[in-house]
Amino acid sequence: MRNLILLTLAIGLSATSPVLAADHENKETTLTYPDTRTVDVVDEQFGEYISDPYRWLENDVREDAEVAEWVKAQNAVTDAYLESLDGRKVLAESMTELFDFDDLGIPEEAGGKYFYERKSGGQNQAVLYVRDGADGEERVLIDPAAWSDDGATALAGWKASGDGSLLAYAVQDGGSDWRTLKVLDVATGEVKADSVEWAKFTALAWLPKNSGFLYSRFPQPEEGAAFQSLNSDHAIYLHLVGNDQGKDMQVYATPDQPELNHFAELTSDKEWVVITSSSGTDDRYEITLIKVDAPKLETRKLVNGFENDWRLIDGVGDTLYFVTNKDAPRLRVVKTDLSAEDPEFTELVPESDAVIDGAMIVSDRLVISYLVDAKSQLSTFDLDGKGLGALELPGPGQVGGLSGSMKSDEGFFTFQSFNRPTTVFRYDPSSAPTIWAAPTLPFDPDSVAVTQRFYESKDGTRIPMFLVHMKDQDLSQGAPTMLYGYGGFNISVLPQYKPAWMAWIKAGGVFASANLRGGGEYGKEWHDAGRLQNKQNVFDDFIAAGEYLIDEGITPEKGLAIEGRSNGGLLIGAVMNQRPDLFAAGHAAVGVMDMLRFDRFTAGRYWVDDYGYPNKDQDFQTLLGYSPYHNLKSGIDYPALIVSTADTDDRVVPGHSFKYIARLQALDTGDAPHLIRIETRAGHGSGKPTDKMIEEYSDIYAFLAHETGLELADE
Repeated sequence: MRNLILLTLAIGLSATSPVLAADHENKETTLTYPDTRTVDVVDEQFGEYISDPYRWLENDVREDAEVAEWVKAQNAVTDAYLESLDGRKVLAESMTELFDFDDLGIPEEAGGKYFYERKSGGQNQAVLYVRDGADGEERVLIDPAAWSDDGATALAGWKASGDGSLLAYAVQDGGSDWRTLKVLDVATGEVKADSVEWAKFTALAWLPKNSGFLYSRFPQPEEGAAFQSLNSDHAIYLHLVGNDQGKDMQVYATPDQPELNHFAELTSDKEWVVITSSSGTDDRYEITLIKVDAPKLETRKLVNGFENDWRLIDGVGDTLYFVTNKDAPRLRVVKTDLSAEDPEFTELVPESDAVIDGAMIVSDRLVISYLVDAKSQLSTFDLDGKGLGALELPGPGQVGGLSGSMKSDEGFFTFQSFNRPTTVFRYDPSSAPTIWAAPTLPFDPDSVAVTQRFYESKDGTRIPMFLVHMKDQDLSQGAPTMLYGYGGFNISVLPQYKPAWMAWIKAGGVFASANLRGGGEYGKEWHDAGRLQNKQNVFDDFIAAGEYLIDEGITPEKGLAIEGRSNGGLLIGAVMNQRPDLFAAGHAAVGVMDMLRFDRFTAGRYWVDDYGYPNKDQDFQTLLGYSPYHNLKSGIDYPALIVSTADTDDRVVPGHSFKYIARLQALDTGDAPHLIRIETRAGHGSGKPTDKMIEEYSDIYAFLAHETGLELADE
């Protein structure tokens, strides 16, 4: 590629919109966008000349004063507009009430102690508790509330030592993907001097006798580059308790393949370290083993070549159990005997029509979570693969957090749905699952209807979609509807409880969630049908969902709002370009908007598995065809849009959203508002405090409600 960057700067463009809309009291709001400087930047690629006049907005907002001023100016316009809308207070009050429940995590047993997270209403971050014995009195072990004044520092992962006396935990600040690792004495609550920096995309795995733990990290980035530089040279280290990080031993790395990531876990009997290596976002892994008690550190390759999905379930002695899609696109369960000179895999549970979503072993029982039309089912087997029957679930929903051990006679899993927050179940092979912890809800879940529809996409493919609304709601005239989608990276979008979604539903809106191709709801074929050269199928599926909602009278023509996050933000940008007539409003959150430069920042290089390589001709042409930033056109009346991002997002850098909204505002695109909401000390989403979530989503959903006609009049 030849980069043509002219030294002369173009004159800044100012895009001004006339009076946009009247609120419920007939007040008018005039919206004038900030001036955004343009630069003469043109890239020549495969015979195409690609203009990028807002390239300077890729600069780190923490390092570039001009970008920081632009952010301040954009937020001022957005804040003023949002303050003119009815309903923000109503939504904030509703969300505050709906967040007022115990958000529960899976317990982990170690040395007779039970460790678990819980976030109650009013708390910005989850608190870690411990109790001695299953029925012991609980006590607070870690409360992140004291870590920062703004609640934006979070507990972001933890692991107890085998005897439960020590705890390794990760601290996340301001939503960043970077982690600082600490060690805590469980009995006294004392935080030890140990501090490990620059951990990212890491598991935590304790060695026997509490000697230390394994973790994954990148090299320390150059000064000022921590939030934008490409992530490479991931490696696994051993930290011995009491040592400085400088003494940590590198256990596994691939300097000849710096693009690989590596994660370490131990079997429940602590005999084998199982290292899973990945080359991108695809579920294609290599498996490397280390014998824990070997006289010297030696690695042994179990699975070579990045061809298939391999997920360790557990192991005892030399027998390891895995879920794999090798010769089984919807996955199967296999085992292997490491005592053999050349271990082979033996099938235990064959592939079926349903997709395996997860598995655990509890004592001598194998529990498999299947997906059937984007809903979870649990089935049990003995360790010879004989089916023993299904486990009953509360209804259509999502099972998660399968946690069990061959060394224990109890396991745990969670269940949730659109109308039910997470409930934790305990599983004992001798009986049916029982509730271990359940939240007290601020509403009656039976008052909310959850149904599933199927519709046809452009090419005739049958797509499932969930509809959620109040049971007593009269939908004969349709109602403002929010359509959510993702469609990528083999990620299944399953029934889940979100207080912000429930606030929309309780206000009289309908919520719809479409299971687009590109996800994992129907296995590898479903994923492959929505990525690389097939990415347009995802957009077609989403557009068809919108058409279905209107054709069926579920929502009026001017009553459809759309929402997506991350890869889903890309989805919103793409479909609004392709069908601006179909949607009334959209919310594109932390989206990937420049498809020709996504691989140049932080974790972006991993995404080539789903998107392709911008520097390869065929991929480039496909990416250019749907890139939201590059396909904006003047003279088209685009729907109302609010883009959201955050200054500390080091997953999808905020420059994507900055450039996209700058170009949209500069073009002649009609009278609908096109705004960006930029959060401070927040990242891609994880670790965001509750008060920030309530503030953010009361703003955004008031915007969507205003544009779709959902009445949210403040009292």
